[in-house]
Amino acid sequence: MWRPVETDENLDVSAPLLRTQGYVDGRWVSAASVFPVLDPATGKEITRVADCGAAEAKQAVDAAYKAFHSWKQCTAKERSILLRKWFDLLTLHKEDLAKLITFESGKPLREAVGEITYAASFLEWFSEEARRVYGDIVPSPAKDRKILLLKQPVGVASIITPWNFPSAMITRKVGAALAAGCTVVVKPAEDTPLSALALAELAEQAGIPAGVFNVVPCSREKTPSVGEVLCTDPLVAKISFTGSTATGKVLLKMAADTVKKASMELGGHAPFIVFDSADVDKAVAGAMGSKFRNSGQTCVCSNRFLVQSGIHDRFMEKLGQAMDAELRVGHGSDPETTQGPLINARAAEKVAHQVSDAVSRGAKVLKGGKRLDGSFMEPTLLANVSTEMLCMKEETFGPLLPVIRFNTEEEALAIANASNVGLAGYCYSQDVSQIWRVAEALEVGIVGINEGLLSTPEASFGGVKQSGLGCEGSKHGIKEYLEVKYMCFGGLKP
Repeated sequence: MWRPVETDENLDVSAPLLRTQGYVDGRWVSAASVFPVLDPATGKEITRVADCGAAEAKQAVDAAYKAFHSWKQCTAKERSILLRKWFDLLTLHKEDLAKLITFESGKPLREAVGEITYAASFLEWFSEEARRVYGDIVPSPAKDRKILLLKQPVGVASIITPWNFPSAMITRKVGAALAAGCTVVVKPAEDTPLSALALAELAEQAGIPAGVFNVVPCSREKTPSVGEVLCTDPLVAKISFTGSTATGKVLLKMAADTVKKASMELGGHAPFIVFDSADVDKAVAGAMGSKFRNSGQTCVCSNRFLVQSGIHDRFMEKLGQAMDAELRVGHGSDPETTQGPLINARAAEKVAHQVSDAVSRGAKVLKGGKRLDGSFMEPTLLANVSTEMLCMKEETFGPLLPVIRFNTEEEALAIANASNVGLAGYCYSQDVSQIWRVAEALEVGIVGINEGLLSTPEASFGGVKQSGLGCEGSKHGIKEYLEVKYMCFGGLKP
């Protein structure tokens, strides 16, 4: 169950969508140096990618700015048709795209295919929303004038994305931006540039004009200089970032000098509350999905499990049985694997450190608990957890499930809200009044009631507190890339 399997499979360097250069102004561009992309399951090099720097980032911004003046003049229907073509191509090539995700991020292939379906859904959704950007005609207080409120694209958007959803985090942002009439420069995570470059290839095939969608891959060493260009260049009007709260604060400070519009989807520390009235089987299924998807490496993963005393022992017993029955650690290309590696050895070490800290403070390891070879970590279940433990204070981003026993609703809410971040929260109960109370009281932007998997393009995605600014997805997501212009048409004869 817990031992990683060996694999002889490698990513074919001639894979149809494997690209290793940057993509600027409709051209594939090299850089002065390259950096390696590694398979986190084996540590082996997959390929090497152009290591773009500040100069290439500036070229991409200039290209996007030039393209913006023609792209914004396209009709909403024209932009909609191109986004739909891009969606169709993602759907057509989902197996090839999923394989790139599996090898560069470690995600099990079944989940990687699911990510491509999810990523494509944002292009489909925003291809439709492009034609629904409505302005307003406002009743005027004066008879000789008309008041109109127009929606217009903000301009060039810098898109900075993480490694845990290397395709979907791009399309969720870029779909909205392009639908609104903006152009973009994407800086993918250094661990996972191949998915972004494959999206660029398909964007070109879909007919997205040169300069509208640009990708600037770079190494960890060059990330600061590239990020500085994308957050400070006067031609950039908007930044959208998904990643840690600490990094988001740095980017906001850089963007402040030129007063850029900003969207931030930052860290989470989701509580998962199970009340005595909950359906235990559904709560266990929800916990498994919410915690162990992508080996616990999602921003809406449940991190703090709070289980009421009356149901605690049954929940723990059934959860342990589910972990034994459903989880298998291994290389993502193995169809039996449900738990791939963490993104790198540092990530695995962080989880192991949280486990050792919890045990030193009195927690009991019921399942797992061991650091495995390389970037692998055993899925771990902890009991007798208390609020002073590290795993209750900081986001884990790994397959660690710590459980606190509580007695009252007020106690659970106090623990759940004792965090400076608030992205997602979960509640399992069959008491309708309690559900309403808890859902409204949780200090988060997303609430799952008797449901552990929440994300869909139709719904908003965003947090409160230090989990970020703005939202993505839904009818509201496109608003992040629009400005409202007031037009007063005067001198009219009554």
